[in-house]
Amino acid sequence: MTWHGFGKRLHHDVPPWVDPGNFFHLCIRVAREQPTLLTDPNLATALLKSTQFYHSKSRWWLGLFLLMPDHLHALAAFPRQEDMSAVIGDWKRWHATKHGVLWQREYFDHRIREDERGVQLQNQAEYILNNPVRAGLCMRREDWPWKIESF
Repeated sequence: MTWHGFGKRLHHDVPPWVDPGNFFHLCIRVAREQPTLLTDPNLATALLKSTQFYHSKSRWWLGLFLLMPDHLHALAAFPRQEDMSAVIGDWKRWHATKHGVLWQREYFDHRIREDERGVQLQNQAEYILNNPVRAGLCMRREDWPWKIESF
């Protein structure tokens, strides 16, 4: 059996018919060789500050950003003038250069399809917020320090 496209880069282009402000669930992992956990207090603080900086400059709009030791989750929306792949690539490159973070080349994105009640977005937020509890890193999600909640 031949797998076509295996090993090729994924395309993360937001289709033009997707309205600005539609949220995406992002999962970005570090490479196995990454020497420092993302939850190391110095690195975690720098990562969280930079996400807020990007938010303040309207590179992205964050609803939720949560660090785990070897990956991160975000619920983010992107303005029309910003390309999702370019914004995430810029952010990853800055941390690779400034803090030596070794990221995996690709990342996961999933557009949240919303209904009028916001059920999909709320379900994704619940999943992300409970991630540290499921991993045994804290007893209650409220105790996890490495997150930004904007909702």
